Amino acid sequence: MGFQEITSNVPLWAAMISWAIAQGTKIVLTLFIERRFDATRIVGTGGMPSSHSALVMAITFSVGKYNGFASPLFAVALIFSFVVMYDAAGIRRAAGKQAEILNMLIVKHQLPDMEKVKELLGHTPLEVFVGGILGIVVGLWV
Repeated sequence: MGFQEITSNVPLWAAMISWAIAQGTKIVLTLFIERRFDATRIVGTGGMPSSHSALVMAITFSVGKYNGFASPLFAVALIFSFVVMYDAAGIRRAAGKQAEILNMLIVKHQLPDMEKVKELLGHTPLEVFVGGILGIVVGLWV
C-alpha cells in the first residue's frame, strides 16, 4: 500500500473534508454568536454541527457512492455511523451534563486541589442531525 493509494482514497478525503467544514463552522458560529474568536474550536468536541456525525456520514455515503448502496461495506459503515451518532447525542452528552454539575460543586465548595473538567463533550440531537446532513452532502459530492 503506497502513499498514492492513501492520497487517492476518496472516502478518506470526504471524511476529512466534512470534519474540517464542521470544525470550521464551529469557529465561525462562535465568532458570530459569542462575538469572540476561539481557535480551540478547531479541535474541540461538542457544538454545532457535530463533526463526528459529519465525518462518519461522509465516509459512509462516499463508500455507498463508490461501492454501491447495496454493498455489505456500505451497510457496515452505516451501522457504524449510527452508533457514533447515538453515542454523540446520548452518552457523551450525558457525560457533559455530569461534568457541568461536577464543576459547579468544585466552585461552590472551593476545592483547590480539584481541576474543573471539560463540559462540552456531546451534542444535541439537532447538532448530530446537521452534522449528519453535512456528511451526506460532502460524501456524495467528493
